[in-house]
Amino acid sequence: MSKRLSKTTERNGVVVLKELADQAIAKHSSQIFKHEAGVLKDKDPEDLHQMRVGLRRLQSAIASFAWAMNLPEIVTVKKLAKIGHSLGALRDLDVLLEVLSNNYRPLLSAKEQKNLDKAIKSLGKRRKDKFKQVHKTLNSKLYLDLKQELKDWLKRPNYRVSGEYALDFVLPDLLLPSVSEFLLHPGWLVGVELKEGKIEFPTVSNMEGTDRLLELEATFLHDLRKSAKKTRYSLELFAQFYGKSYHHYLKQIEAVQEILGQIQDIHVLIEVLEKALRSPIAEKMPELADLLLKTRYQKWLEWQILQKQFLEVQTRQKLRQDIQNVLDYQKLTSNN
Repeated sequence: MSKRLSKTTERNGVVVLKELADQAIAKHSSQIFKHEAGVLKDKDPEDLHQMRVGLRRLQSAIASFAWAMNLPEIVTVKKLAKIGHSLGALRDLDVLLEVLSNNYRPLLSAKEQKNLDKAIKSLGKRRKDKFKQVHKTLNSKLYLDLKQELKDWLKRPNYRVSGEYALDFVLPDLLLPSVSEFLLHPGWLVGVELKEGKIEFPTVSNMEGTDRLLELEATFLHDLRKSAKKTRYSLELFAQFYGKSYHHYLKQIEAVQEILGQIQDIHVLIEVLEKALRSPIAEKMPELADLLLKTRYQKWLEWQILQKQFLEVQTRQKLRQDIQNVLDYQKLTSNN
């Protein structure tokens, strides 16, 4: 628990919404501003990663608390997402280049390494264009105005009367809508048969069948990944007020995000490579194509384990119950 929240709890046993909101907005804004200069220097890819994460978490905090805050008109989830999209395009390309160079290239024959090097060189040129766009974004009026307005607001935070709600009074109402949206996402039913309330898991017995399924349903799975990420960030905002079971499910949701991300990364990698090679990857680089198919198939098998867990009635009921069980503040204080 933060020092600020600890002091509040020790004083009156109550943490109010605006105190946690203030802490979250300040923390994630600081992360963004801290790494901005490093992103513009373009020396360490970690700066780009950390600034992008800060933007995502700030979006999550604002989405969670906006109804209780009086924010400047420019400070919105939509405008933060626009800035984050520019950084994300560059970050995704960095990750792709790293995976190709470090994970796959060493496993290829000399002939395929040569072909891959040509593709990597082509992607390197594209990266220069993406960085120019990031540089333009971080020097744009939108970003500079948003940054200044956010800094000014943090000096004198402005909340509505609903900011005085006790956290234990509103936490379940804040979290359950996001969790419900996540659990009801159609992506859970990819590769599943649902008939008259009964869920069945047909076996996809080979890589070719899995590949066809994933090509057809890629959009649903990618969108489910985004829902998992959104839900994870929302739950993490309030994790300090919950017990071990809540943290277990938070880890499981993070795992959903991670494994679907790995499946999506391979889908994107194939698309990008085929564009760079100007031909199907299986024609020019059959070894790499085979490696990618095998990796995606293995990730799909891992995904099915998580999918079955989250489609169990007991899992969903327990997650909802955990969200209802906010820890007693006195107990929370004594445990920290």
